[in-house]
Order: sequence, then structure tokens, then C-alpha cells
Amino acid sequence: MHIFSDFQAVWLLLAHALSWFGVVHALLTKRDPRSALGWTTAMLFLPVLGLLGYLLLGISRAESRAAKLLHKAAQAQPDYAHPAPPRKHQGTPEQALQLERLGRRLGSQSLCGGNSLRILLNGDMAYPAMLNAIHQARDHVYLATYIFRGGFVGRRFADALAEAAARGVDVRLLVDGFGGSAYSLRKPWKKLSDRGVRVARFLPPRLFPPNFSINLRNHRKVLICDNIGFTGGMNIADNHLTRGYRGDVRDVHFRCAGPIVRQLRRSFMLDWGFATGLYDPLPEIAETDENPENTCLCRVILDGPGSEADTLNDLFCGAVNCARRSVRIMTPYFLPSHDLMSSLRSAALRGVDVRIVLPAYNNLAFVHWASFRLLPTLLEAGVRIWHQPPPFVHSKLFAVDGYYAQIGSANLDARSLRLNFELNMEVFDRTFHDRLAAHIDAAIAAGTEISLESLHSRPLPLKLRDAACWLFSPYL
Repeated sequence: MHIFSDFQAVWLLLAHALSWFGVVHALLTKRDPRSALGWTTAMLFLPVLGLLGYLLLGISRAESRAAKLLHKAAQAQPDYAHPAPPRKHQGTPEQALQLERLGRRLGSQSLCGGNSLRILLNGDMAYPAMLNAIHQARDHVYLATYIFRGGFVGRRFADALAEAAARGVDVRLLVDGFGGSAYSLRKPWKKLSDRGVRVARFLPPRLFPPNFSINLRNHRKVLICDNIGFTGGMNIADNHLTRGYRGDVRDVHFRCAGPIVRQLRRSFMLDWGFATGLYDPLPEIAETDENPENTCLCRVILDGPGSEADTLNDLFCGAVNCARRSVRIMTPYFLPSHDLMSSLRSAALRGVDVRIVLPAYNNLAFVHWASFRLLPTLLEAGVRIWHQPPPFVHSKLFAVDGYYAQIGSANLDARSLRLNFELNMEVFDRTFHDRLAAHIDAAIAAGTEISLESLHSRPLPLKLRDAACWLFSPYL
């Protein structure tokens, strides 16, 4: 009995000693004091469970690796270089030039002109266009997705990729290590390597060699088929179809043509190199001028671990701070940073028409509940907020002042802006802005505006539930 007690004491001392190593690591590496405090408290009061949680979710092992590999790729591949910045066009607002400089300095990438973007609503429009582009491809097909579910859509994409590989096309599929496995029991992409498709997983969790970075995920959605590209927020899944299937998710995707496709291709190849260690030269494909009136100035913005900057968060804040007339936001998950909250409040207080559209029903209830805790602060400053009715709307849209827009994969929450690898696209174009604004305004017309009175009248148990979820918002 005495020996057992001694063993327990030694084990307890060892657990506390290891926890202190974790505490020191958190204090020296975490940029958010709330995150550092949370992990430090967990490891000191729950030495074993807290340390285990920190090892699984808290240590961003990919950050230093990402920084080194991305820097290596940029140095090693001359064709990964960026185009020169655009000249000022007559009539361009001064704040547009400020945003151009901000995005270029944050993302180290310049705008490119002569692009066309087509809005694709839900899987009914997006999937046929994407599959047709895969069928038409003659040189390469690159697909990166967070979720690739089994089912009707998954089988069609798997077959299209395999058929392209069979006719000699360079077909590569990059699936997130967590999202590719956690959201579907059926995984049609797993057999594609036997059908000629080059398949890679992004940071898959495994024991040997060890990788426990399940909190770091590639949330980017990109498809490049020769000189046509697609991006947005849509995964590969049946539930994006509105007819004939569950159809419980609404989303928007975008077909891209012009020089911006080269930036999308570059982003995929960087991610492919990160996942495989192989950085191949970018294929050179002649651009097709689909429309001589292509006018969109576009730029791809990459964000994720591996950088000291909060690129997208800083860019969102900069765009809101530059706004003079209007800001429209549509997002499924709304847990913005303190900086972005301040920017939104400041814009509304100085008279900018700030409108935010959120889903009334959310597939992540705890995120939805936590957002209620933040809404009164915005409403008090004059921000207007709407809930759009079910089904769940997964769209991420951002439009400012009639000339600027952002589309892509990033949500306005801590996971997207601090943990995930995300891809957004800046678009400087009045016509495109107006189309996005019309889509958001249609959702507003069909939605219900949230008032301070309705939030204050919520029952106390619901307020406590919302506040409890909000406490964990940095980790959601």
C-alpha cells in the first residue's frame, strides 16, 4: 500500500511538471490572452486532461512548418511570383486605393484585371458548372475541398475526376484531414488513387508519424480546370442541392475566368506542396477572353497558421473602417474578434449603413447561441441585424460602398480567422458588388430584423446559456 502511494505521488508530480511545460509554451506562443489564460488554467487545475487537450488542440505545430514551407515555395518557384500592382483608374475612389494597398501588404499579392465572375446559387447551379469544367479539361484539374461526402454528388465528382485522369489529365484532389473523414461514413475519394487521381490529405490526424493538429484545418474550396476556376463556400455534398435531395443547406459559389485563375492555381499548388512536400511548377495555360468587357479587379487572399498577422481579420477591419456609405455582411457563423466588433460599431456610429444577415437556424447550435451574447452591443451602436429563415444558409458574403466585395471560405469567427487555412477573394467592381448586394438585400426582405427589445426580453435561462457558450467562443 505504501509503495502504491509513493507511485501515485511520483505520478502526480510528473503530471504537474509536464503541465508546467505546457503552461510555459502557452504563455510564450499564444497571441490571444484569453486563449493563453484558458489553456493555462486547464493545465494547472486538470494536469492530465488539460495537458492532453492542449497537445491535441492547443499546440499549432503546423504554424512553423507552414511558414517555412510557404516561404520555401515562394523562393524556389519563380513562377509563383505576383503580378505588378494596377495603375489608378480614373474615377476610382480613394478608399479603394487604400484597400488595394492594405490587401497587397497583408497578402503580398497584387490585383489583376480582366476577370469575369459568375454567381452560382446552391448546388443546382454550381455542381453542373463544375462537373462540365472537369469534363472539358485537357491539361489539369485541381480540386481542394473541406468536405467530400458520399452520395449522388460525391459519386458524380469522383467519376468525373477518374474519367479526366483516364484521358491523361493531371488530376489532383486535396481533402482536409479532419473534414474529409468526420462528416461522412462514405468516402468516395478514398478509392480515386486507384483510378489515376493523385490524392492527398491535409494534416490528417495519425499516430505514426504523430500528428494531432486536428484543430488546424484546410477550409479552402477551390477547383481549377485549365483556365476556369471555382471558389466560394460550397463543399461536395448532396445537401447543397435544393431539388430531389435533403437540400438543407443554401450557399453561393463562383465561376472565375481571367488572370485570377492563375492566383487560384497558385494557392492550390502551395497547399499541395504543404501536404505532400512537392512544389511543382505552375502549368501554363492560355487564358480565354470569354467577354471583352471583363472588368473585375480581383485578388486571392490566403490566411492561416504560419503568419504573425491576422490577415483576413485585419482586412475586414480595414474595409469596414474605409466604408463611407454601406457595409453588408452575410455569414453563417458570427463570432467576430474584438477589433472587428469595434470597427462595425464605429462605422455605424459615424452614419454608415451596416447590415448583417445571419441564419435563424444554424447547424452549430452552440455558435448560434454564443452570437446572441454579442448582438446587443452592435444594435446599441446602430448596426442592423436580420435572421433569415431556414434552411441553413452557409453563404459568406461581404460588400462595401458599391465598389468592393469579398467572397470565399472564411466565416466571421475565431476558427476561420485564427485557426483554419482560408481563401477569400477581393473583388473591386461596381457591377459585381451590386449583384452581391441584391442577393443580400433579398435575404433581408425575406428575413426578420432583430431588435434590442426582443433580445432583452429573452428568458433568463436562454441568456445564461448564450453567455456560457460565448465564454468558449475563442475555441468554437
